[in-house]
Amino acid sequence: MHIDLSGRIVLITGATGDLGRVMVRTFAGCGADVAIHYHRNAAMAETLRAEVVALGRRACTVQADVAERDAVLAMRDRIAAELGSPDIIVTNAVSQYRWAHVLDQEPADYDSQYDSCVRHNVLMAQAFVPAMIARRQGRVIGISTECVMQNQPTQSAYVAGKRGMDGVLRCLAREIAAHQVTVNQVAPGWMISDRDRAAGSEAQAGYTGNVPMRRRGTDQDVANAVVFLASDLAGFITGAWLPV
Repeated sequence: MHIDLSGRIVLITGATGDLGRVMVRTFAGCGADVAIHYHRNAAMAETLRAEVVALGRRACTVQADVAERDAVLAMRDRIAAELGSPDIIVTNAVSQYRWAHVLDQEPADYDSQYDSCVRHNVLMAQAFVPAMIARRQGRVIGISTECVMQNQPTQSAYVAGKRGMDGVLRCLAREIAAHQVTVNQVAPGWMISDRDRAAGSEAQAGYTGNVPMRRRGTDQDVANAVVFLASDLAGFITGAWLPV
């Protein structure tokens, strides 16, 4: 089996981050046209656009604060004008914050995670899913985290945001399934990224000792799962939360 996404348009939020970059390249390698969302890193977004075009696919870059309704709607309109309406959206963007114990965590950190995990997904669904429903075809894929299973000290703000996201997307999956639009999540562990490769920090014995396969996965492993869920091969899978 070969995953062929020719003729499909994908929007990836947070596309300039470590995982986002790999997903952009993987989707383009499977034939998809790519809308590359960024918040601040315009230079990386342009580099990725050039890479996608070099592969023979169409691409555009779009800046937006994904927690702001007007910004998300403006992003939708620009993508529609440049590429067409996306068949696939991957909600990957997330805000950064200081990891701390509950008793020390700033309340603003919980607000930040709510915005980037819950509000982000709600606004993206409201902006992009109606067109999928009209076509009776579409994919919504959220990037979750293994932290929602672990609930370790200092993870509370992140877990709160991602668990809220999980609830929204599971409800959405039920609400739009009859329209042949699927909604799934991929939950990465602590994966090897370009940051690790550059620093030589791929080996993390304290972590891999608790991983059944006794090794860390890679950013490419995550991208592969996302592309699978975006493909026709996963047409009868919805509401799933897939650990990678």
